[in-house]
Amino acid sequence: MDPAVNGAQSTTRSEDERARLLKRAILREANLNPAIQDSSKDSSLKRHTALIKRIRQSLAAEGRDQILKDIDSLSLEKYIDEIAGAVVEGILRCKTERDVWAAVEVISSLHQRFATMFTPALLAALSSAISGPNRAALNAMAPEQREKEDSSRVTRQRPVVRVCSELALVGIIKDGPGRSGGEWIMKALRELLSNDPSLSSLPLLTTFLKSYSRPYLGIVPPVSHKLSSSEGDAVVLNVEAGGAYPTLVHEVDELVEQDIRDRFKRMCEGYYDNVCKKLVIEHKRLQEQDKRNHEAYIRSGEIFEDRQQAYEKMTKGYEKLLTSCQALSEHLYLPLPPLPTISQKSDSILIGSNNISHLEDADEITTTGGKWEDEEERRFFEDVQDLRDFVPSSVLGIDVPEQDEEIKETENQRLDREREEVRKLEEELQKLDQDIIEPAASNVSTVEAPEEDDVPTPTPDTPKATTPPLSPQLAPQGPSQLLTALLLRLSDATNRALMDQAAIDFAFLNSKAARKRLVKFLTQVPKNRTDLLPHYSRLVATLNKYMPDVGTDLVAVLDEDFRYLQRKKNVVKELAEVRLKNIAYLSNLTKFRVVPSHLILHIFKVCLDDFSGVNVENIALLLEGCGRFLLRSEETSQRFGTMLELMRRKQSLQHFDQRQLLLLENAYYQCNPPERAPRQEKHRSHMELFIRHLVYDVLTKKTIDKVLKLIRKLDWDDDEVRSTLHKVFTKPWKITYSNVSLMAMLTNDLQRYRPAFAISVVDQILEDVRRGLEQNVYSTNQRRVAVVKYLGELYIYRLLSSGIIFDTLWSLVMFGHPDGRPMSKQLVPLDMPDDFFRIRLICVLLDTCGMCFDRGTQKKKLDNFLVFFQYYIHCKDPMPMDVDFMVSDSLEAVRPKLHIVKTIDEAAVAVDEMFNMAYQNRENIAASGDDSGDDSEDEVGRVNGEEGEEDEEDDGDQDSQGEERAPSPDQEVVLSASNNLQDNFGPSEEADAEFAKELAKMVTDTSGDSRKVDKRTALALWDSAVLPPTARKKKVEEGDEDGEMSGLNRPDIMAFTVLTKRGNKQNVSFVSSIEQQM
Repeated sequence: MDPAVNGAQSTTRSEDERARLLKRAILREANLNPAIQDSSKDSSLKRHTALIKRIRQSLAAEGRDQILKDIDSLSLEKYIDEIAGAVVEGILRCKTERDVWAAVEVISSLHQRFATMFTPALLAALSSAISGPNRAALNAMAPEQREKEDSSRVTRQRPVVRVCSELALVGIIKDGPGRSGGEWIMKALRELLSNDPSLSSLPLLTTFLKSYSRPYLGIVPPVSHKLSSSEGDAVVLNVEAGGAYPTLVHEVDELVEQDIRDRFKRMCEGYYDNVCKKLVIEHKRLQEQDKRNHEAYIRSGEIFEDRQQAYEKMTKGYEKLLTSCQALSEHLYLPLPPLPTISQKSDSILIGSNNISHLEDADEITTTGGKWEDEEERRFFEDVQDLRDFVPSSVLGIDVPEQDEEIKETENQRLDREREEVRKLEEELQKLDQDIIEPAASNVSTVEAPEEDDVPTPTPDTPKATTPPLSPQLAPQGPSQLLTALLLRLSDATNRALMDQAAIDFAFLNSKAARKRLVKFLTQVPKNRTDLLPHYSRLVATLNKYMPDVGTDLVAVLDEDFRYLQRKKNVVKELAEVRLKNIAYLSNLTKFRVVPSHLILHIFKVCLDDFSGVNVENIALLLEGCGRFLLRSEETSQRFGTMLELMRRKQSLQHFDQRQLLLLENAYYQCNPPERAPRQEKHRSHMELFIRHLVYDVLTKKTIDKVLKLIRKLDWDDDEVRSTLHKVFTKPWKITYSNVSLMAMLTNDLQRYRPAFAISVVDQILEDVRRGLEQNVYSTNQRRVAVVKYLGELYIYRLLSSGIIFDTLWSLVMFGHPDGRPMSKQLVPLDMPDDFFRIRLICVLLDTCGMCFDRGTQKKKLDNFLVFFQYYIHCKDPMPMDVDFMVSDSLEAVRPKLHIVKTIDEAAVAVDEMFNMAYQNRENIAASGDDSGDDSEDEVGRVNGEEGEEDEEDDGDQDSQGEERAPSPDQEVVLSASNNLQDNFGPSEEADAEFAKELAKMVTDTSGDSRKVDKRTALALWDSAVLPPTARKKKVEEGDEDGEMSGLNRPDIMAFTVLTKRGNKQNVSFVSSIEQQM
């Protein structure tokens, strides 16, 4: 910022602070030396009651003058306690600095009159109002209720704190004679802040520092240049090297003592340090939670709702704390603490493709070809703890080199004692082993049950890693009982921390007998608990470094089991779970490097030599379990790669069933995924991203008008903008299915301003429908459904005619079939008998716009199509249940009373009748000399049906007032691209042809249900519709007499006659003229 601007702002703040100081000093002098009051005051009860009510309602600046006037004129002695309570309530309505000062002036006026009666009562009420909350009551509340209570309390106490701070400065609140009330305020704030672990009272401190940091703490903005006072005296403000803040006034003019200011400042700075520490802690917790959410998303593909809600709640609390900490930093002029970001932590997962600050040793892990699938798997198998960090070296049996003879002798004595203890432990364990019945030891429960019956129940406590006992003899119970309890706990240790702690506990119980017993327990894992195998393998890997016989013995047992299972290859089902457990155990131990590489490769070769039967499953399990590790480890990569090539050659030469082929293929590609180039991210321009965001993300029912305005504001002359809009509006499958109608609505709104754009959208959609019929690719089915849905929505918004919809419906049932006629069980490449997708498309189109075809020729066209549609359905194989339900629902929606044919023969007869009727109607129309028109009139009637009915109702009134109606004024005619009926001012040729067709059909209809009209009746109808010659001649003569014929013969005047009929008598009502603009 410009230094001149800083100087101007500092000058303004300094002048404002001086004005406040002067105002407070004047009021302080008045409060300390009150003037003598006149004893003759009004004691009216009514006025006293009104004053108390006015004070209770508000002490804001609006009512200040009236309240001060009443205080000066009323006696008030009998109402001091009520006034004190009312003042506290009125303070709560003070929001601004002006309102607070008005309340201080009112209180000062009362203090000057009743210093001994009013002021103590007021201070007691203010102390109660500013006190801290009851923590016991808050802890009993629900979290949401507690948060609301804290928020309401802070809102109530904020004006009270400000008023109390002013009262301490103007001499009403005092620590003692001749002293200010600074210590009273400091104690009140300390009580609020110290009893607030949730930092809910932090906004109160922020409010206090914002207005009173200068008088109470002596803090002013640090400046290093000259400021000029209003009197013109130059005051030099220099910041000392020690960081002390400058003073604007002399010490004798300060309203708060120096020692109080220093203590107050230290208290606020100490509290700020604690808030900063909590901010850093919360920041780290938020980073860790975000990291865990990311890892959970990688594992499961989603973040559960409860986890998301907890993260949002944590984020909200952190942002609130950060805002308060920033406010304190600004008011105290102290720096914010550095907040570590996730990129600064070595164990964090870096998100995003542009991050390049990966660790050097993690390059292999994060690449596609690494030996581990993800970071979590790498940590589990490679980050194995070192027992030496938790267990004394003597317990582990490690020889520590001694530097002098005395230390060596002491160590030898200690080792002798430990050997004696170990010997006693082995003897006790051997006695215990002799009591156990070996044949009954089939699982964990049978092994440990006799001990549990004979010995006391062991305690779950184990030696802590930080304070381990010097030897096992210090445990509260014997080593055998502790070992039993440890083995029982292993089945529940299903995470890394529990298993690592179990390894530490076993290290303190280490002995040869204990190790044998552990190996025996690890080999007796239940068949259905294969989830324990990775954790047991980690336990063995942790112990194997210092107890190699544990890993060696376990691998020997597993190798022997594998050889036994190879001899029992013919027993398939009974030993399937045993084989699965054996291979999975060996695979996990291999990844912990407990199993020697030559052994696991030998096992793989044994299965490959007899590549059939159960060995196919064994190889698949080995590849899934440790194949990736072996293929990418340096010591086994070459040999295992050769074995994989041999396996692929054998697989291509041998015949396997489909299940075995699927197992081998999945296992191979899981072990050695194909190398693929990284997916290239498509680069989009900012304008394209903005348009896609509008349509794909922002577009809803509530925001469609906003989206329309923004799209209209785009630069439509830019080719990139037009191309992007065309792509977005012609790909309805990229938006949610429920928003397809909104896209059609948006297209309809745009066509009023960009008709060419709407036409191009409709053309592309029709082309997509046609392309789908020609290709019939299964992967595009979802797109085709969205396109057909979009087509129906475009018809609803009158962007295309009903003829296009019917053409689309007929093409869906006829396209690709010979001569456009489907046949039963006919094999057509584009529409096989077992392919029901076209039926789904027809149902989607009928569900979207089928209800619009309910009158006129459109209704007849849809009825004809439904007849053929039923025939098309019977030409297919029996429909699946979901397709059958879809068809039933669609037909029920458009034609509830439609007759459903049951067989293909009935459907064929109905189709023939339908075609014959259509041919007959066409011949009748051709014989009458009229061409078949379009159904646009029916569409207009459907859309504007209600308007037409209203026009019919008003015809009578218009006829009766025709003679008195003045000529219509000239009107401007606005043509719209969306209104194809405005091409002509009169009825179109198609409308005339349609009217002639309907009139001929009505007159010549000879069906059984129609009313028969004989020749005489038809002539009577014709005669009644024609003006009688005598009436016509008489009317012309009357016109000549009136001199109107000259006007009727004008070319711009249309003459007409209206006939009315009452009973059997026909009358000529009037002849009028309407001026028409030519």
